Amino acid sequence: MADLSPIDLQKALRGADYPTDKQHLVERARKNKADDTIVSRLDGLKQDHFDGPNEVQKAVFNE
Repeated sequence: MADLSPIDLQKALRGADYPTDKQHLVERARKNKADDTIVSRLDGLKQDHFDGPNEVQKAVFNE
């Protein structure tokens, strides 16, 4: 995947419950068979706690 889009991210996190932590986001992305690029990006986030999908999106696209 060349460019990660917000839509790809939201598809990868479909069904995630918030608030949540980074590890649960990584697990959810794997369950949703997300591209390795998305899983790696989530796993590499500096932030560990997320109150909602908008917060995840900001962390992924602003780091």
